[in-house]
Amino acid sequence: MYKIFVGDKPIILTTELKEKKGVKNYDLKTVILRRVIRKLNHGDIKEACLVHKNEKKLLKKFLKKAPNVIAGGGKVYNDKGKVLFIYRNGKWDLPKGKIEKKESIEETAIREVEEETGVTGLKIIKPLETTYHIFKRRGRYRIKITYWFEMQTSFDGKLYPQEKEGITKVKWLGKKKIKKAMENSYANIKILID
Repeated sequence: MYKIFVGDKPIILTTELKEKKGVKNYDLKTVILRRVIRKLNHGDIKEACLVHKNEKKLLKKFLKKAPNVIAGGGKVYNDKGKVLFIYRNGKWDLPKGKIEKKESIEETAIREVEEETGVTGLKIIKPLETTYHIFKRRGRYRIKITYWFEMQTSFDGKLYPQEKEGITKVKWLGKKKIKKAMENSYANIKILID
């Protein structure tokens, strides 16, 4: 099973029909993605299930439904155990961005965290869950695939929000403040924080 978010509403890739109020099932092979997105954004459904009999082919078939954008990002801890957050477009988020040519996804994640926050001395500890969400650019829907990494740093300097990317704040947040920030964040980020 996979979850792809349209805003905070999920599209679930599954092998089984889900009979529940507020859920609509679609055949993954024949579904028109923009119609599902429209239903989630403007209809009365809370989630959409795209069903296919072969579990191994669920993600591969879904990713063919729209252009893919590959990104890397970090859940960064400092020496005090606080997590690095950015505030962009009115929501708390983790630093991430698109891969560039000839760059590994790990290099992308480190570069993006550095560019968006000013934090240096990053070390990848382990990969985290990969997240998926749908966004619209130039009138077309795209599927963003973000590879996340847990990172550690001893950085203790000034934080610099990358304003040209719409980032207005960069902060180290402890457990209490993270809980508060999650009230105004994205479903994908909540998955990584829980």
